[in-house]
Amino acid sequence: MAGNIKLEIVTPSKSVVDDDAQIIVAPGTLGEFGVMIGHTPFLSSLKVGAIRYKDKGGTERVIFVSGGFAEVLPDKVTILAESAERRKDISIERAKSAFERAKRRLENEDRDIDFERAKAALERALYRLRILESPQAM
Repeated sequence: MAGNIKLEIVTPSKSVVDDDAQIIVAPGTLGEFGVMIGHTPFLSSLKVGAIRYKDKGGTERVIFVSGGFAEVLPDKVTILAESAERRKDISIERAKSAFERAKRRLENEDRDIDFERAKAALERALYRLRILESPQAM
């Protein structure tokens, strides 16, 4: 089926993407899923990861998301993300700093820290760094 599907990615504070896409791939909590125009409607929760899509010109775009929900309709995908950043908006210094900080917390023998929170921070930092280091990510 030819044509583009509308992609909207929004957070509580801003609209991050409002674009037409040839294909969208997102990190669902039950596994990664891909969507094209005419897809069967469904809802999915999202885990931390990258949303990849090809815009109408065929350029691959990558957006970091830290969880949320996706609503898929035959002609539109709406992502409601806790936070989302385009690759160009990710600060490598901030991501490296967050990675080191979370790593130190997890290596700390002090049992008063919140390990789940530190693990989540480490995961977010790792995904941001992966997106920045990926040569094909635009």
